[in-house]
Amino acid sequence: MQELLTRWIPNVMERFPTFCAAIGDTLLMVVWSGAISFVLGLTLGVLITVTKPGAILENKIVHQILDKLISLFRSIPFIILLTWVMPISRAIMGTAIYVRGAIVPLVFGSVPFFTRQVESALAEIDSGLVEAAVSMGSSPLEIIFRIYLRESVAAIARGTTITAISLLNLTAMAGVVGAGGLGDFAIRYGHDRNMTDVTNVTVLVLVMIVCVMEFVGGRIVRKNTH
Repeated sequence: MQELLTRWIPNVMERFPTFCAAIGDTLLMVVWSGAISFVLGLTLGVLITVTKPGAILENKIVHQILDKLISLFRSIPFIILLTWVMPISRAIMGTAIYVRGAIVPLVFGSVPFFTRQVESALAEIDSGLVEAAVSMGSSPLEIIFRIYLRESVAAIARGTTITAISLLNLTAMAGVVGAGGLGDFAIRYGHDRNMTDVTNVTVLVLVMIVCVMEFVGGRIVRKNTH
């Protein structure tokens, strides 16, 4: 088997430890930045929803500030955002390169996107459920957890899957500026040294990771669809 792989993908097999390390770096970036983005995006999505006009915690100033900030960061191309937040990365992580340095820009790039996904998911909630909860004397916190979040698990799971796949794509771009991972591996060997087998195998691995994400996300959506 090893001889067959060496014949088909010689450059990958020659650099197999580096390739495995690149996969590990990519997964680390996705897991860490994804977890942080999930918490921040979910929080901001809920805040935007409950502070909009007519909502349970209506606050036009907070809603407008959050809405404009999210729109601002969503409008910045990620490749520019990478260099723009480098001073913040150095201040928080101590470096602006490698996996640690990539987490901050990945969070900045993912949170606005996921926030909009959460906002859209919560907008699907039947307003009658919220009105009924208010009439029964439920507190805003109870409404958020028992109505908004509980009833939108499937929609949020779909948004989480989409965001995770988008985040995987962002890690490839982060590799261009020294973050490591599969993006850096493909550029450094596949593109710069014209090693086609490196590019092909990298694409295959990324497709497999996306398929796993879609499978897990799909199972969660089906399990929580009423």
